[in-house]
Amino acid sequence: MSVRTRADLDQLPPYVAGRTIPGSIKLASNEVSEGPLPSVVEAINRAAAEVHRYPDMGVGRLTGELAERLDVPSARIAVGCGSVALCQQLVQAMCTPDDEVVFPWRSFEAYPIVTQVAGAQAVRVPLTAGHALDLDALLAAITPKTRLVFVCTPNNPTGTLLRRAEVESFLDRVPSDVLVALDEAYFEFVTDPDAPNGVDIAAERDNVVALRTFSKAYGLAGLRVGYAVGPQRVAEALRKVCIPFSVNAVAQTAAIASLDAPDELRKRCANVASERERVHRELVGIGYDVPETQANFVWLPLGERTDEFNEHCLGNKVVVRAFAGDGARVTIGLPEENDAFLAAARSFLL
Repeated sequence: MSVRTRADLDQLPPYVAGRTIPGSIKLASNEVSEGPLPSVVEAINRAAAEVHRYPDMGVGRLTGELAERLDVPSARIAVGCGSVALCQQLVQAMCTPDDEVVFPWRSFEAYPIVTQVAGAQAVRVPLTAGHALDLDALLAAITPKTRLVFVCTPNNPTGTLLRRAEVESFLDRVPSDVLVALDEAYFEFVTDPDAPNGVDIAAERDNVVALRTFSKAYGLAGLRVGYAVGPQRVAEALRKVCIPFSVNAVAQTAAIASLDAPDELRKRCANVASERERVHRELVGIGYDVPETQANFVWLPLGERTDEFNEHCLGNKVVVRAFAGDGARVTIGLPEENDAFLAAARSFLL
């Protein structure tokens, strides 16, 4: 007789990471091509000399820096091993096997995975015809069993953004005992003045938590550090279910150094936004149906032709992120990388 694992793990969907193919341009994982902010590299190198010591288990230094910069009490902040780890911790802290987690679909592909791993029930809510989150449908999906709702804005992988007024209207109608997680992994790339600010909203409501990460705009995807801002009770619960020492010492040092480089960050994000607009404009001009995007990627809803487009791009040495049957997500890279992708897109027969 062999050892037994949970039977439901056979149905657990795997998380599919963007491929790295030597000699090709990788535009599949929403990474920033420029790497860490320039001034952060030196801090990372210094921190590497201390990795024989255990990290600060409470991530106190980074928590304090975030509290000061966000003007939020440190008791309302929880730091985790990337915002995806915080997503899983939220489900673990909020849900039992009898409870439900509601989220839009298609959205961040980790949502159904972390929900099932924690033993809760996943409720997928389709997007609108315009590839945006359908807040009315999300609201209608909430039942007495619902404990957590994920709202990703800008949405991954479609890039579409919710505006503050519609988010506030939605939150006004959500039951007070249901926690809403505003997943703002791409917050720094947003240029729309009507965009919501999850940290500000969480400061005004007792059932909202904002999630952010240093993986995207800050270029620390390989170090894994993110944070949540929400009610003190929720932050405490997140810390209780956190794996000890999950945020390593180099990650904490790099995140703090990143916060000390706001000018570098603004310049980077402005460059990404400019390239994003150019790529979007040229794709539409070619004839692609591309929804608005406020993230560092574009979404091509190619349906059944997604795999064909993916293979075409691979043949042109460009790696995109294909979601079979739905569409392709393409990261905004450096201008020359974007040019290579656009050349591949032009040679694909629509």
